[in-house]
Amino acid sequence: MSQSLATAGQVAEIALTGDLARPARLTVPGLPTWRQHRADVSFECATSGIQRHRFTGPLLHDVLTAAGPGFHPTRRKDGLRFLIAVGGADGHRALLSRAEIDPDFGRAPVLLAVTIDGTSLDLVGPQLVLPQDHCGARHISGINAIRVDGGYRLRA
Repeated sequence: MSQSLATAGQVAEIALTGDLARPARLTVPGLPTWRQHRADVSFECATSGIQRHRFTGPLLHDVLTAAGPGFHPTRRKDGLRFLIAVGGADGHRALLSRAEIDPDFGRAPVLLAVTIDGTSLDLVGPQLVLPQDHCGARHISGINAIRVDGGYRLRA
């Protein structure tokens, strides 16, 4: 969704696509249906130095699990081949592995934040928050797309 639509008062949407049984279009007001988590985060921003914020929102893992990722649930290693691409309205993108957020592996508490410092992100879209990152480069603002991909090919 473009920033111009968000500033016109429409709620920002996220396209959740890829290797999922239930792809979806999500909005910030719809994300509180998942259990909410809070993260007090400090990270370094290349343009404005150290940032400190309090975020709330569901875990990315919970949202993706509800969408039915396309791997065999009883084969633990099968989910490890999946990548998660996250894009923002400003063109900023980041890539995560599913193993990073899986409770049996990396267990990173990655959030799809619906608030920052108590302010709702309804109009601009959620923010990807990686509390474990010291650099804020993977904190994607105004998320408009999340794609789950387990079918990429490695080339030698």
